[in-house]
Amino acid sequence: MGWLSAGEGYEVALAGGKVTARSTSGRASGRELKSLPKALKDHPEVDRLRRFAEWLDRHATACAAQVDTWMVSSLPVPTALLARVWPDEAWQVALRDLVVVGEDPDEPGFLRDATEAGELRIVTLDGETVRISPETVTMPHPVLLPDLEELREFAAELGVIQEVEQIHRATWVRPDGLAETATEVDEFAGGKFSSRFRLAGRATSLGYRISGGCATSRIRDAGRTVEASVWIGEPYWDGETETGALSWHDEDGRSLRLREVGPVAWSEGMRMAFALYAGRQVEEGTDA
Repeated sequence: MGWLSAGEGYEVALAGGKVTARSTSGRASGRELKSLPKALKDHPEVDRLRRFAEWLDRHATACAAQVDTWMVSSLPVPTALLARVWPDEAWQVALRDLVVVGEDPDEPGFLRDATEAGELRIVTLDGETVRISPETVTMPHPVLLPDLEELREFAAELGVIQEVEQIHRATWVRPDGLAETATEVDEFAGGKFSSRFRLAGRATSLGYRISGGCATSRIRDAGRTVEASVWIGEPYWDGETETGALSWHDEDGRSLRLREVGPVAWSEGMRMAFALYAGRQVEEGTDA
C-alpha cells in the first residue's frame, strides 16, 4: 500500500498491520519515523488506515476459519474457486501448503500455487512439482491421510508451516474392541476447575459452543453431521466443576454408540475433550 498525505509535512501508510509515518520535509524527509507524531494520532487518514487494518485482521480470520471448515469436513472444493481467491493474500496464507487430493487419492501434495487458468501446483511426496486441474479437490482431515507420517517428515524437510493446522493436528483413532452398547468415553473426565464459568470460558476460547450443560462441536463426517459433547456442569452453577464424559449425537439428537462414530468425528471429539481437560487444576507435585 502506498504512502498517503496526512497534513503538512507527513505521509502515512499501513505496514505490517500498523500505521506508520514518514516526514516529507526537512532533514528527515523520506525517513520512516519510529512512532506516530502526536499531531497525527487523530488525523482522519490515520483513523481510516487503522479501521482498514482491523478489517484485514477480521478478513484473515474469516478466511482461515473457512479453510479449517473445508479441511475438518474434507469437503470437495472447486478448483476454480481456489484459483479465484488465491490472489488475495489472506486466502493464500490460509491455503498455502495444505495437503490437497485431486482425482488420484493416492497422490496427495502440498498446495503451492493456483493459476487463473484453474491449475493447481502441488509438491508430491516424491519431491516433484506437478500441475493438476481436477474439477474439485479435498483437503483431507489428517486422520484420513494414509501417508500422514511421511507427509509430516517431508514437510519438515521442506520447512512447511501451515497457517491452518492439518498435518500436525492432534488426532485420535477409535480403538478396537469397544463394547457393543457403549456410548461414552471417560478418558478425559474428572478434570477439576474452580468454576463452571472458567471451564465454559476455556471452551469458548478454543472455538467450541456451549449448549446447556455441555461444550459441543459439530463435525461433518462422511456426509453426515455429528455433534460431540462434553459435560461441563449445570448452567448458572458458579461452584467447582469437573469435565464429564464425551459422547456423540446425530442430527436428530440420538445418542450414537461408539462403534457408530466415524473416524473424523471420533478424532475431533477426543481433541475437544483433551483440550478442555488440559486446562484443569493440577495439584502441586502432581504430573500435568
